[in-house]
Amino acid sequence: MGCTWTGNETAMERGRLAVPRRPSRPRPTDLYQRPTLGSTRTRARREVECRPDTSDSAKKGYQWKRTRHSQQQSPDPEYERLKQADLETLELAAQEGHIDLKYLDEAGFCLYSPVSYSYSRVGTQKQLEQVPTRGKRISILGLWQPDKTFQYALAQGGFDGESYIKVMDWIAQKAAVTLKETGRLTVVVQDNCSIHKRDIVRENWQRWQDQGLLLFFLPPYSAKMNRIEDQWRQLKAHEISGQMFEDEYDLAMAVIKGVEARSQTGGYSLERLRFKSA
Repeated sequence: MGCTWTGNETAMERGRLAVPRRPSRPRPTDLYQRPTLGSTRTRARREVECRPDTSDSAKKGYQWKRTRHSQQQSPDPEYERLKQADLETLELAAQEGHIDLKYLDEAGFCLYSPVSYSYSRVGTQKQLEQVPTRGKRISILGLWQPDKTFQYALAQGGFDGESYIKVMDWIAQKAAVTLKETGRLTVVVQDNCSIHKRDIVRENWQRWQDQGLLLFFLPPYSAKMNRIEDQWRQLKAHEISGQMFEDEYDLAMAVIKGVEARSQTGGYSLERLRFKSA
């Protein structure tokens, strides 16, 4: 965590000599001094297991809370407000059955799971600045239609412009069927990731629109507006967290099983696009 405690940072003055004080027992006021959650004596006497939020650290202004990655820049408040209003209009149209609204995003999974919860002061959330990803990983590109459908594809490493186009072509085909059968357009909400706006991708925008698939771009640095983000958090926290994987295959199978488990629990349909091997 970058915080250490030495225990001998103070000394008593005895005449002309400074005698180091014997290291004292860590006090509960310091977050990183407590080796366990809750008192061992309390657990032994009461035969209960103390929860993180009942420890002395919580009483001193800390709480057990998920650590999130922080974005390097902040969104433009005015532009974000305008886009939020547009998004709310789309959400209302989806609720009334006029359009199909889907949220698109990519997430990555490593062979090991980082710590996602830690103590932070009440009213704040500890954040870890994002750094370049190292090591092997599996990426998932998903489209979430809240409480109705979850469509996704997996890739080793990350998605590029060509693989993104394959996914969107797949979604556009489904959008064409929806438009023909119901008259509803399909709107995909996504961020400003570079692969979403590459030249080879832009060349397909008009074709997708003709098929009934429209794109809505979120303002920069506004991940909180993308509702699929919560799906990634839940998937990582409840299905993948705390596991170590030998290789990418084991990791991919765990992601697939996790997505299937969430689909069964949530009662929504699940579809996966499988890329053809070269």
